[in-house]
Amino acid sequence: MKRKPKAVPGIINTAAVFALSAAAVLCHAQTYPSKPIRLIVPNAPGGGTDTVARLIAEKVSPALGQQIVPDNRGGAGGAIAAEMVARAPKDGYTLLLGSAATLITGPALIANRNYDPVKDFAPISLIGTTAYMLVTHPSLPVVSVRDLIRLAKSGGGQITFSSTGQGGPAHLGMELFKAMAQVNLLHVPYKGGAPAMMSLLQGETFVMIANFLTALPQVREKRVRALGVTSLKRSTLAQDIPTIDESGLRGFELEQFYSIVAPAATPPEIVSRLNREILQRLSTPDVRQRLAHEGIELRTSTPAELGKLNAEQFAKWLKVIQQAGIQRTG
Repeated sequence: MKRKPKAVPGIINTAAVFALSAAAVLCHAQTYPSKPIRLIVPNAPGGGTDTVARLIAEKVSPALGQQIVPDNRGGAGGAIAAEMVARAPKDGYTLLLGSAATLITGPALIANRNYDPVKDFAPISLIGTTAYMLVTHPSLPVVSVRDLIRLAKSGGGQITFSSTGQGGPAHLGMELFKAMAQVNLLHVPYKGGAPAMMSLLQGETFVMIANFLTALPQVREKRVRALGVTSLKRSTLAQDIPTIDESGLRGFELEQFYSIVAPAATPPEIVSRLNREILQRLSTPDVRQRLAHEGIELRTSTPAELGKLNAEQFAKWLKVIQQAGIQRTG
């Protein structure tokens, strides 16, 4: 009769440990969520990002059976909020409403942020995008992107462009334009969108990449001229305005992205549940209409698609910053 081998003290059954761990994760995912979920918002209350967060809380909370609670943590260009989520427990109860400032251009501009925008987050879903608009002062003798490029290359004088500040979307967008078109334009930074637009309206500067909702009324009143929107597809908010891509500069794209991410290594079952509920609850006409009021077009994704997008966008804008010679801080 064979004897059973004796257990050796101090030796751990690895397979049993893995099995127990997997069972614990599965059990956690099956009961998730069992308490409210914090959605960290990297901005103060008010504005597009806050509106998106509250819309998600309103629409997705009933499907989860627990309340999603927006938690506004502005400051440091979104770094405070992003680092908080990156260091949070990996249990699905702390999420981040990401944007370009927190996951793309911000980390590209500041070298020593205490989080990695690609490695430290588990992507859940893209929520929406906002395009910008390339506009010119009416006195500038151009009606298309091709005209602007031709004029800039003619040597007929320095063309100035205004922006909302060094390293902001308007500035980086124009640096990308300069690099792709191989032209030289003079940057005149301002402290905010209102003074930057005012300088264009008064003819102090002649070109600007502007916030879509800010620029569109000025275009309709013919106070500025639209050369193109910065997305690869025409905006549903202004179908009559061509894209920069189709108007003379193939491949040009600049968009603000809104997305939901969790701390890296959040269980994939939880990520899948959140993704599924977000896609189902946000894909409705009323949500599209409410987002459009903020200049945002609904656009959702799988976690894998969002992860790929964030990595590509970070690499793209880091290259633009380096080629433009913009000093990275930190």
